[in-house]
Amino acid sequence: METQQLHRGRLIDHLQLVTPDLAASRRFYGAVLEALGVPIAGEGEGFFWADELFVSSLDSVAAAGRPTGRCHLAFQAKDRTMVEAVHKAGLAAGGTDNGAPGERPYHPGYYAAFLLDPDGNNIEAVFHGEADRSADSVVVTFQS
Repeated sequence: METQQLHRGRLIDHLQLVTPDLAASRRFYGAVLEALGVPIAGEGEGFFWADELFVSSLDSVAAAGRPTGRCHLAFQAKDRTMVEAVHKAGLAAGGTDNGAPGERPYHPGYYAAFLLDPDGNNIEAVFHGEADRSADSVVVTFQS
């Protein structure tokens, strides 16, 4: 595999999923994100969020009364063990298997697992193989 350089943290500001069953989504994403080492950063009446992911109920102001369509979200895992932990946690929290952990043909070293969340969104945990990262994350601090 030739050396590739990827940029993360500069294209997506946030992703919003609108769900008819916020409690089921909170249970599922809480478990998946915990397995990824990412905490739920906040929640309130009709929503919760973690990093770039925002999930709200149909009746929230942000939702405009319509659920989002089926989408694919791929979460970064730090290793194969984390991919497996995400898959296990998601299944235990109400997800449906959509591809057990294993190598995929997308590129050498691509190790992933797939789940359907309670609303049918295709959720992936992926480890691309060993790589050097310039930072664990991009930290943004807003000026008051």
